[in-house]
Amino acid sequence: MSEDGARQRIDKWLWAARFFKTRSLAAAAVEGGKVKWNGQTVKPARELKPGDELEISAGELCWTVIVRGLNGQRRPAPEARLLYEETAESAARREQLEAIRRLAPMPGAGLKGRPTKKAGRLIRGFNE
Repeated sequence: MSEDGARQRIDKWLWAARFFKTRSLAAAAVEGGKVKWNGQTVKPARELKPGDELEISAGELCWTVIVRGLNGQRRPAPEARLLYEETAESAARREQLEAIRRLAPMPGAGLKGRPTKKAGRLIRGFNE
């Protein structure tokens, strides 16, 4: 982690903190408005400093984190978690979504592979 007063690009920080697999995915998310810095949409070149608040949306997951440290290199996940602190509301919201997902799985989540002949006939019968 770096010393106080240091700054780092938001896309590079998102990549180093392991919110996105690649820096280009992080930059695309920032450009697409999926990442907000202190409540504002920004460009990937925006510089972060410790204490900034980020709202990150990736798929159906949404994090609200406070930047605690900067690191130019992508490190293992336990070290990456030291770069931020998730707010209590964000953690509760994510846990609630996970509980809902566990209780009510997505329709068709158990389907695997191609339909059988019988299922194909039923599908064709339903569509006709």
